[in-house]
Amino acid sequence: MAEAEVAAKAPESDAQESSVAGDAPAQAEGNPSMIEKVKMGLADTAKSFMIDMWLARQTPEKVLPLLHKVIEGVKDEFADAVANGDGIYAVGYCFGGKYVLLLGSEIPDTVAKGQAVKDEEQGIVKSGPQIKAGAIAHGTMITKEDIQGLKVPVTMACTENDQLFPDDIRAEGQKCLVDKDIPHEIQVFPGVPHGFAVVGEYEDDKIRDAQRAAFEQMLSWLKSH
Repeated sequence: MAEAEVAAKAPESDAQESSVAGDAPAQAEGNPSMIEKVKMGLADTAKSFMIDMWLARQTPEKVLPLLHKVIEGVKDEFADAVANGDGIYAVGYCFGGKYVLLLGSEIPDTVAKGQAVKDEEQGIVKSGPQIKAGAIAHGTMITKEDIQGLKVPVTMACTENDQLFPDDIRAEGQKCLVDKDIPHEIQVFPGVPHGFAVVGEYEDDKIRDAQRAAFEQMLSWLKSH
C-alpha cells in the first residue's frame, strides 16, 4: 500500500525534524536529563496563556483547507494507488490528532472549505471521510463530538491522566466507537507524559519503551488497513 508506506514513514521524518531537540542534552553540560524534565512538564506548560491562545486560534476552518490541499496533492502524486483502493492514511501527533478524526468524518462542506457554519437549518452539504484509516498519538483538544463523527478505523496511543486528552472524553469516545461498530484500537500507556510518542533520546526506560510500542502500534494498524 503506497499511501500506507508514506504515512508509516512520517514518524521517521519526525525523528529527523526532532534532532534539534534530541541534541539538547548534549549541549546542556552537566544536565543530561533536560529533555526528560521538559517532557514531564509539557502538560503543565501547555496550560500556559500563550499556548492556550495559540491553540484557540487554530480552528478547523483555518486548518482543514490546508490539509485538503495536501490530500489533493497526494491524490495526484499516488493516483494509481488511490484508484486501486489503497486509499489515503493519516497520522496525527498531539495537535494533529484532532484533525485525523475530522478527516475521517463527514463534516460540513463549508467548514472543509474554511467557512464557519452560520445556520444549520439552511441545509448543510457534508463531505468526507477523506482518509481510509487513521492513527493518533496523545491527541490534543479532542472532543467527544470529534470521536462520535468518526467513520473510519482508528488507533490511538494515549497516556493516562492526560490534561490535554482527558480520560473521561476518551472513555465516552470509545463507547461511541463500540456502539457504532467502528474498528478501533486504544492503548493507554501509564506513567509517561503527554508527548511520549515523539521520537527522541530518553533516559527513562519507561518513556523509551512506550515510544517504541506506540510507533509499532500505529505502523501495524496502518499496514493492516
